[in-house]
Amino acid sequence: MSHKRIPKRKAAIAVGGVAALGAAALLLPQANASQDGGARGGASTARTLKADDADDLAARLSKLLGDAFAGSYYDSANRQLVVNVTDVSGDDNNVIVQAKKAGAEVREVDNSTAELQAAARTLRTKATIPGTAWAVDPRTNKILVTADSTVTGTRWDRLESTVDGLGSGMATVKKSAGTFRTFVSGGDAIFGGGARCSLGFNVTAGDGSPAFLTAGHCGVAAQQWSDAQNGAPIATVDQATFPGNGDFALVKYDDPNTQAPSDVNVGGGQSVQILQATEATVGQQVFRMGSTTGLHDGQVLGLDATVNYPEGTVTGLIQTDVCAEPGDSGGSLFTQDGGAVGLTSGGSGDCTSGGETFFQPVTTALAATGATLGDAGAGGQQAGDGQQAGDGQQTGGDQQAGGDRIGGGQEAGAGAGDGSDVGSADGSGAADDQSGADATNGRASGTGHGSGGGNAGRSGRSGLTDTH
Repeated sequence: MSHKRIPKRKAAIAVGGVAALGAAALLLPQANASQDGGARGGASTARTLKADDADDLAARLSKLLGDAFAGSYYDSANRQLVVNVTDVSGDDNNVIVQAKKAGAEVREVDNSTAELQAAARTLRTKATIPGTAWAVDPRTNKILVTADSTVTGTRWDRLESTVDGLGSGMATVKKSAGTFRTFVSGGDAIFGGGARCSLGFNVTAGDGSPAFLTAGHCGVAAQQWSDAQNGAPIATVDQATFPGNGDFALVKYDDPNTQAPSDVNVGGGQSVQILQATEATVGQQVFRMGSTTGLHDGQVLGLDATVNYPEGTVTGLIQTDVCAEPGDSGGSLFTQDGGAVGLTSGGSGDCTSGGETFFQPVTTALAATGATLGDAGAGGQQAGDGQQAGDGQQTGGDQQAGGDRIGGGQEAGAGAGDGSDVGSADGSGAADDQSGADATNGRASGTGHGSGGGNAGRSGRSGLTDTH
């Protein structure tokens, strides 16, 4: 994201342009969805859909099918929506027929949504152990439970016992080689209180002032933030949530005339225009931009994830296989066609060995803070085509497709030497990743440490970013 007080760049990537992203030499290979279980109930009549359209169809079918609906996911290989339904033998409403007529691929599964939600509540009650996480995986129709390398001995026994108690076929447990910690960095690098994080998405606060979203654990680490290491503050935290029901912060620019274009800086002088906030869909391909590791892509693995960080439990997150490293917290998770999906929270692993990464949904953050995407009304900026303003603007609620569209691009990166050499795999900017920091009482502890050449801000450690 760009927050520079300069005219918007003209070199913005066309929305939905695979070729444009490829021309920027930054589009990574698409992830392939693995799918467990086959479709039942007759030949497929599923329609070919984009991920956003599949999400809309899933929402409609959830209401149509009622208790028979047991989740859904996007089959990216075939570009189809797969809808799970529980046993509907003898059903007078012919829910399978209705779902197929609507254009979905339908398969019957064993576990209902209510059963999976009850199992998740049991995990929350009996297995809230630091270093664990869980989310419903509609592709396996089970709860995917993940334990990091710190979950050993009696804690591992307790987790296994709890999962076994859920019953056969209800959950699976996966061991992670890394450690669950929060990250610190994202699109453009931001600095505060000795901590380094990332700007996620520029927004307009409820009072019309320009602002941006970032991770909540960054918001409790420092009150004021700069766009350069040891630079003068440019923004002040207005709201922050972490731990608890989310990991997000709203940070207002101190200068009300700050330009806050709704773009994601992907490096190389290029940007992706953000058109709207969008809900994540399991199986959907997503991109993450980070000031440490640049642009990476992957797939959504689970929704409504619970993560037990050392600082506390965070709920309502998105689980993905997109890699991240120290310095990436708060950064942008988005779709190729300009949908704002999430803010980097934390996880385990790195961009060499891979791992699990969790994101705060943007839609939830907007609803909680009362902010809207883009710079409508901020600093006297004029909205581009498709922007909904005034009575048509949605505040703290659902984003309308085609709304919140801001024209223009954004400035790519910051100067070398300030730790924010973004979008370059071999940037020479220094990084200031936090080591041993703590988010308690909103204070950052520990000292930063820079790393020179190679990936900008790469710490060389195998775990997730250290917390603030």
